[in-house]
Amino acid sequence: MVRRQRRYSPELKAEVVKAVLEGGSSFSEAARDFDLVPQTVHNWVTAEKKRRDAARPAGAGGREAELERRVQELEQENAFLKKAAAFFAKEQR
Repeated sequence: MVRRQRRYSPELKAEVVKAVLEGGSSFSEAARDFDLVPQTVHNWVTAEKKRRDAARPAGAGGREAELERRVQELEQENAFLKKAAAFFAKEQR
């Protein structure tokens, strides 16, 4: 059985990518919302991220990426500390 490759408009692709990158949707959520396959959404978002990285000046991207990684690391630590505090608060009662 031969499958035809579906064609999507650039407007749809841009809207889906915007929903993931700026709207905070996951690949699966965006795929469900737009009636797409999650892997397709993933491919579009990955391609857009690569395009944006290539458009950045060489020196600015490295520092910004480092700061983003640090923010993500601190957010994960903060989430862990909140869970630990809740656990110990419950244990004190």
